[in-house]
Amino acid sequence: MADVINLRLARKARSRSKAAQQAAENRALHGQSGSERRLKAAENERQVRQLDAHRREPED
Repeated sequence: MADVINLRLARKARSRSKAAQQAAENRALHGQSGSERRLKAAENERQVRQLDAHRREPED
């Protein structure tokens, strides 16, 4: 037999979990100084350029 659950409590738990995940994302995004963000953006751009430089041209 299945366990009985309180839907109100389950809904609140899901909401808390979603809020905690959003808070973690915000901390990761906004928890850096301007120079750290610029450094990370420059590193990502360098990686993208390096990956694009190694792409093979499609054969006809």
